[in-house]
Amino acid sequence: MRTRLAAWLLVITALISGPGLAAEFGSKGGPEPANIDQIAALLHEAPYDLELLISFGTSKGGSAGHIALGVRDDALGDDIVYSANFYADRSPKHENDFYTADLMAGIPKKEYLFKTASSIAEKTMFGLDYGEIYKRSVIGVRVFGVPTQEKHSLVDYFRRINDDYHRRATSTEYHSGTIQYDYLRLNCAKTIGAAFKYGAGYKDLAIKSPKVLSGRRVVAAATANIPTEMAMKLIKEWGKRGYGMDVVLYKKYSNSTYVEPREEERVAFKDLPNRFPSVLSLDFRREQGAYRDFDNLYAMYLFYNLGRFSVRVNEQTLLLEIEKDKEPMPYLQAAELAKASAKSDSEKFRRHAVFDPLGTKIGETPDNTHLYNFPEGKQGGTSP
Repeated sequence: MRTRLAAWLLVITALISGPGLAAEFGSKGGPEPANIDQIAALLHEAPYDLELLISFGTSKGGSAGHIALGVRDDALGDDIVYSANFYADRSPKHENDFYTADLMAGIPKKEYLFKTASSIAEKTMFGLDYGEIYKRSVIGVRVFGVPTQEKHSLVDYFRRINDDYHRRATSTEYHSGTIQYDYLRLNCAKTIGAAFKYGAGYKDLAIKSPKVLSGRRVVAAATANIPTEMAMKLIKEWGKRGYGMDVVLYKKYSNSTYVEPREEERVAFKDLPNRFPSVLSLDFRREQGAYRDFDNLYAMYLFYNLGRFSVRVNEQTLLLEIEKDKEPMPYLQAAELAKASAKSDSEKFRRHAVFDPLGTKIGETPDNTHLYNFPEGKQGGTSP
């Protein structure tokens, strides 16, 4: 009897602690929302051409986030997201443990945002290359009326960047130095900007070219391309071209217990900050939810004014849902209102005045539980 009981205990222990233990919802390899295809198809009904995806930051200070570009693929019924690969920097450590085959990864958008398994490679990073919403919120700026040739040119340029990376090219028109990822010099914002400037012909788009001097890394940091700043430059260019725009907020699922074992700091996704990605300003070191700088306020107010949908995982049903919707303002009206509100509010913050802000921020509350934080009387739409 004792022998049989001991055997059963060994089996139970193996089931609990062994590799066969099922991953939790919102963890790598775990269950994911059962209605991803349905919600993605609903969002895909709008005839947008591009979607600029701006990821929130996950560190306590200096949180610039990430930027990637989705290009609509009607044959696929999804977008392909082109995202600079943080680990394609040719360091031996990254070569061994991370996905480094391409500098510009091409990932289906449903996978980039919602999936818990990668179709690219086993070494890709959960929460970065796929399953972003389990780690942080993402703002999607959808762009309408983009010519087909412009989209093709962007895709061709991302392929060209990968070709340059594979052949270890140096001193191209978009970068001085070996083509490989560099957090300050050739990062996500610079690669996206380069595709528009040199691939799609956005000649007036300003892209910084920071130089790293020996022992002076801070010099490059002060002049690096920052995701939110690049996003604002691109939005302005799209406004000049008369392209339509709206915004979708893909909200962080707040209960993911997943811990990435390859990270130096092993923190569960649910415990990571979820910060609006700051521009490089006095706000850059501020805590989550405490931005007061004009540029950050302007970006947050503009995204709100252009807001169309908020998408979240319902924590009871574990299904995706359109949490809220509202009518987006036309770009010029949205920009004018955001600028006036940000100017007024930033000045009052600087004077330490007690006031009700004129602008409404997008998804910036620390717990991220409400879409656009509608103040009373400012509702821009109704729940579906």
